Parts: sequence; C-alpha cells; structure tokens
Amino acid sequence: MGSLPVDLEKALNGCANGDRLALRQIFDQEAGKLIAVAQRIVRRRELAEEVVQDAFIRIWTHAHQYRSDSGSARGWIYAIVRNRALNLLRDGRREHVVEDVETLRDDQQADEIMAAWHRLDRNSRLYECLGSLEDTKRQGILMAYVGGYSHGEIAGRLRIPLGTAKSWIRRGLSALRECLA
Repeated sequence: MGSLPVDLEKALNGCANGDRLALRQIFDQEAGKLIAVAQRIVRRRELAEEVVQDAFIRIWTHAHQYRSDSGSARGWIYAIVRNRALNLLRDGRREHVVEDVETLRDDQQADEIMAAWHRLDRNSRLYECLGSLEDTKRQGILMAYVGGYSHGEIAGRLRIPLGTAKSWIRRGLSALRECLA
C-alpha cells in the first residue's frame, strides 16, 4: 500500500476524542511489532495476542492521559504492552521464573530508543544538548522518556543501583534543561 507512517501522537489524541479510526491506524501500524514485544515476555503467541488486545483497550480508554512532554507516543504505547505482559506473568497465569522476567532483553526497544536519538535533527538544540551529556546519562534519559522505562527498569538494564539511576536521570535532565534554556 505504501501509505505514510501514522503520526502516533495525533492518533492518540484522536483516540482521546473518541476517533475509532485513529485506534485502527495505531493497530494496523504497530500491532505486529507489539505482539513480537509481548511474545518475548510471555513466550507464547496466543498469550501475546491477548496481551496486545488488552493493551489496545487500555490505549483506547487511557489515551487522554498521554502527555507528549513525558515521552514519545510510541514509548507510551510500548510501555503499556510491556506492563500488560509483565502483569500477565506476575498474575501467575504463566509459570515463569522471576529471573526470566528480570533478564528479558528487549532488543527492539533498545533499537527504538537509539533510532529516536539518531532521528533527531543533527542541527537541533535538543540533539546538541543530549549529545553533550555523558553516554550513561543520555542513555538513562532516552530510556525513560523514549522507552517509557521506570527508574527501576533502567537501573536493572544499566546494572546500577536504583539511587544512582534516579540521580543520573535527575542530573541529566537538569543539565538538559540548562542547555536548552
């Protein structure tokens, strides 16, 4: 079909205003990738499909809560799917060892985060300011605001204490604010 990619932020605003076509557009564009993300967590295709269906109900009913200043629309949507999948495991509907959940590597999410960084206009102030941060601080901020990761998830993925992750993100954000001002 070769259609243009859906503007997820606009589509979420559409959902918030009751536009079912907007939800359909998000589904058509993202469902395949979202099922793959969920399947890496729950390990079974039919459970992954169930997770994504639940997530789309939540996306529809909670779209009004999405705020662009707290991360990308894609990050918000993927975070809902990840949380739904992890809740499914936690609810014991799957026999799974905690270590399995903890060691999950969401490569697609990591790629997504780096792609967002590389998609930024090289001449933009944001790119310049993010580029001036230490790697780990930049990575922490991108994981939080593009990937939708919690501070705990970031600490786990970067293998650092939770307090360190929180202070890196806090300091990185204040350096970013200062740079952008």
